Amino acid sequence: MQRMPTKLFAALLALGLAAPGFAAGETPSKPAARKPAPPRPAPATSNAAADEDMLARTVFQSLVGDLALQRGDPQTAVAAWADLAQRTRDPKVIARAIEVAASARQFDLALELNRLWLQVEPDSKTARQTETSLLLLTNRLDDLAPQLSRMLEQDKANLPANLMHLNRMLARHGDKKAVQQMIDRVASPYGDLPEAHFAMGQAAAGNNDTLRAVAEFDKALQLRPNWEAAALARAAIQAQSSTRDAVAGLESFLKANPGARDARVTYARLLVSERRYDDARREFERLLKDSPDNPEILYPLAMLDLQLNDPKAARPFLEKLLTTDMSDKSTVHFFLGQIAEDEKRPDDALAEYRQVTSGERIVAARARAAKILMAQGRDAEAREMLRSAAGGDPERIEVILAEAQMLREAGRLDESWQVLEGALARHPDNPDLLYDAALLAERRGDTALMEKYLRRVLELKPDHAHALNALGYSLADRDVRLPEARDLVARALALAPEDPFIMDSMGWVLYREGKLDEALAVLEKAYGLRDDPEIAAHLGEVLWSLGRKDDATRLLKAAARKHPDNEVLAAAVRKFAP
Repeated sequence: MQRMPTKLFAALLALGLAAPGFAAGETPSKPAARKPAPPRPAPATSNAAADEDMLARTVFQSLVGDLALQRGDPQTAVAAWADLAQRTRDPKVIARAIEVAASARQFDLALELNRLWLQVEPDSKTARQTETSLLLLTNRLDDLAPQLSRMLEQDKANLPANLMHLNRMLARHGDKKAVQQMIDRVASPYGDLPEAHFAMGQAAAGNNDTLRAVAEFDKALQLRPNWEAAALARAAIQAQSSTRDAVAGLESFLKANPGARDARVTYARLLVSERRYDDARREFERLLKDSPDNPEILYPLAMLDLQLNDPKAARPFLEKLLTTDMSDKSTVHFFLGQIAEDEKRPDDALAEYRQVTSGERIVAARARAAKILMAQGRDAEAREMLRSAAGGDPERIEVILAEAQMLREAGRLDESWQVLEGALARHPDNPDLLYDAALLAERRGDTALMEKYLRRVLELKPDHAHALNALGYSLADRDVRLPEARDLVARALALAPEDPFIMDSMGWVLYREGKLDEALAVLEKAYGLRDDPEIAAHLGEVLWSLGRKDDATRLLKAAARKHPDNEVLAAAVRKFAP
């Protein structure tokens, strides 16, 4: 405690609050030597006394204020510093008083002190910025607008940067409409600057005024045609309602600005969302030439090749990713494991799956590794592999499902059923367990139990698209209650309109109803989205029924070469393309 007055006095000297005549290192008890004063000694003595009194009061109130803050008494601290600010009228003391008042959420007092500061220093940018912050904290946008306009006008050298900062400054304000109106008010006088239109576009986007936002970003690009940030901002807004418009806008921008890397990356990703996979791949390949080791380019290329059913092309990109600084190496090992598994290299697949040690695919990797171990007769290792994925929780639903699937794929349906039935006894209303048990019940020939479980899933989750689809498809496949089947699949399709498997179900319903042309159109779209063997089998049967037997034969045989182990496809080949 003995050191505090010395430190505080040094701080006050730095603030310029010490009485005249006290230089650094001197104390009040040893005043500096002075030349003889002119006549009128009384006023001089009086001024010196007043200076000493002000210094004492300053030291005392500063101590009171800071000690009150340390002891959790903000009211005393605010009172001490506010009084000191008004007495000294020193800008640095006023700034500290404002800080203390604001921390105590006494914003009205803080604003009052800020007005005092502006009286003392009318041209202080710091005082103006502090006023802006306080007006923001108190949501006084009407008072803030003229303040911002004044600041923009006074700082013409930094006008573009200040315009770009407006939306960041107001990002936390809840009334987005009021924010948009205020930014329009302060930015519109600078309509010859692209930054002004960018600021108004951002504010409009924050208020969900998408048409206005796009219009403002367009104006910014008219003023600065090569501005990549504006092109990306416009694309982000357009993509919310029309990915196609966003793609078209970026395509036009890239024709004029082919070197805009970030715009090209966004363009390629949007092409993926539009399912224009070949076009997207070409864009990523172009980007790869300039950034051969960039994970943001390598990973999408690998995923596109997998989507295009070309794992051989995907593998070198995945292997390259393991040499980069990509943080999620587990995902890469997972996909390399899948490729090895598909290529009938079980030991390589097992090695890859073992390296999936984190992330959302760890359970799937453990399940696939367990399936390989079980196929090799290593049941104990397989079950231990699954237990390790549980993380010490034997009731983790996804692990139970993985064990059931592992047994099911190994052809051990009774054991898989025991796992699911045992889990359902403990978790009777878990939708995921019910759904998997329903599908297995159908494989075991118990369609009544399958329907019971699926209807229970739909009671628990009426918008469960896969349960709606499974029940509708089952009815259609058995050629019963077709109107209900159509209704169920239509509901599923409304929830997941781009799901190729639900499209396949709708095509099968239409086929059962005898609407062959409609069925063909739906199944062709589904097969275009997903080269799946069962969709191929359905499409082949519809083509055959339409009399297009050569087309059906070619399709089915080509699909069988890709998927030689699929039972549904094999049955269709035996029936229609022997």
